[in-house]
Amino acid sequence: MEEQQVTIDNQTHQLPSPFFVIATQNPHELHGTFPLPEGQTDRFLISISLGLPARLSEEKMIRDQLIVHPLEHLQPVIDIHQIVQLQTAVRQIEVSEAVLAYIMDIIEATRSSDKITLGASPRASVALVHTCQSLAFVNGRTFVTPDDVQAAAGPVLSHRLVLRRGSTRNNGEAAELIAAIIDSARVPV
Repeated sequence: MEEQQVTIDNQTHQLPSPFFVIATQNPHELHGTFPLPEGQTDRFLISISLGLPARLSEEKMIRDQLIVHPLEHLQPVIDIHQIVQLQTAVRQIEVSEAVLAYIMDIIEATRSSDKITLGASPRASVALVHTCQSLAFVNGRTFVTPDDVQAAAGPVLSHRLVLRRGSTRNNGEAAELIAAIIDSARVPV
C-alpha cells in the first residue's frame, strides 16, 4: 500500500493514483490464514465491524440478488479528477493546536498504558488526523472538533494496538481501552 504497487507472480504493477484497498476478515475462521504482522495492519486506515444485517435488510438483499447481482449494474457517480479535488479539499480542513494536542494526548496514552504492549504509531497519529479532517469535511465544517476525534479514534486505532495479554488482536477490547483513554483525556474547549 505504502509503495503504491502490487506484485503478482513476481511481476510488479504500479497502482493508479489515487487507489484504495478494502480487505475483509472473518473472525470465526482462521484455518489456512495467518494474522498480518503489526507493520502491515498499521497501514490500514480504519477497521470497522459491519456485523450482521437486520432481518428486513437481509431479506431485501436476497430479493435484490435473485436474478442479477446489483454490482453488475453499478455506475460511477464521481470521476477520478473529482476524487483528487476532494482529497485536496479535505487536507485544507483546519486542525487547531488544541485539537492536535488532544489527539496527541490520546496517542501517547496508548503508548504508556500498562494494558497495551504496542501503542499507536506515528502512522496512526497521521491517520487519525486525516480521518478527523474527512469527518469534518463530510459534516460540512472547515475545522476538526473533539467530537470528530472521539468518533474516529476507535476505528483508526483499535486494529493497531497490541494488547498486553498476548499477541492476538482483540479489536473489541482495544476499542474499550481507547474509549477509556478518551474518557480520561482532557477535552479542549
